[in-house]
Amino acid sequence: MNRLLFSGAAVAAALACAPASAQTVLTASSWLAPTHPLSLAQKDWCDLVEKNAGGKIKCNILPRAVSAPPGTLDAVKNGLADVSFTVQGYTPGRFVLTKMAEFPFLGDSSETISVAFQRVASKYPQFGEEHQGVKPLAYFTHGPGMVFNTKKPVVKIEDLQGLKWRVGGGVVNDIAKLVGMNVTLKPATDNYELLSSGVMDGTLLPSESIEAFKIDKIIKHATTFPGGLYNTAFVFMMNPAKYDKLSAADKKAVDAASGEVAARIFGRHWDKADLRGYALMQANNVQIAKADAKFVSDLKAKTSPLEAQWVKDAEAKGLKNADKVLAEFRGEIAKAAK
Repeated sequence: MNRLLFSGAAVAAALACAPASAQTVLTASSWLAPTHPLSLAQKDWCDLVEKNAGGKIKCNILPRAVSAPPGTLDAVKNGLADVSFTVQGYTPGRFVLTKMAEFPFLGDSSETISVAFQRVASKYPQFGEEHQGVKPLAYFTHGPGMVFNTKKPVVKIEDLQGLKWRVGGGVVNDIAKLVGMNVTLKPATDNYELLSSGVMDGTLLPSESIEAFKIDKIIKHATTFPGGLYNTAFVFMMNPAKYDKLSAADKKAVDAASGEVAARIFGRHWDKADLRGYALMQANNVQIAKADAKFVSDLKAKTSPLEAQWVKDAEAKGLKNADKVLAEFRGEIAKAAK
């Protein structure tokens, strides 16, 4: 009897000391500074997942990126991180369908374009198939792309020629070639070194990047375009094996924070940062030009083959009626902007 009582007391004590429930930890990696809008958006997503899961899921945000930007997708695929984001265009030739979100003059807000991108990409499984090895949690874009340089105002196509430009890949690389720009494909994280050393004369970025990459004191000229000269597509992703190991309730917590919810989180952070970047340019006396109707018209004429080529390439990868999908995407941007 005494032995039974002792055994029962020991079990009760052990249970009292044990945690109420096991906790899942997701390792989250960012190749950008902790204060960058995408790092902040990823943290917001982590916080929302933790809230949805009642504290049963937490993120361990790594102090250093597990990979340089171009290798991030494979790093998540291989389980070096459970959660991260990357630019599809950083690996040329690997992605075709996501170029849909990068065409000129799509819109003036990261949030609206990101929401539309997420809605359309999640509707057609071919987008997910391009991301084999990872589980896309959300598709999004940065804000409207601009032209920055250290040399002269850019107010016509000819001004883009004769300078050395950094671009990030994807459609912006195609745009640059069509208008006769001398470009080098480098990640955005290389901007400060390339511009401060004079290796590059200019760069194509959203206004957010002025602050994020500390180039506000280097840049002398900027040009804005209605709807943006381009956008850059991103994917926010998770290691599929990690997701599959989650309980049904935890999967529900992740799903509820992902998709359009996550696209809005990333887009809103970027839009706020774009506003700060624009104000920083003004504070540092960067000369800001607005592309006039002729400049825009000339750019449209030069870049018009891009969409027809995308339709052809997308259909070759199995996306039927790609022209209608592109029109649907533009329609979703208009809806999201209301």
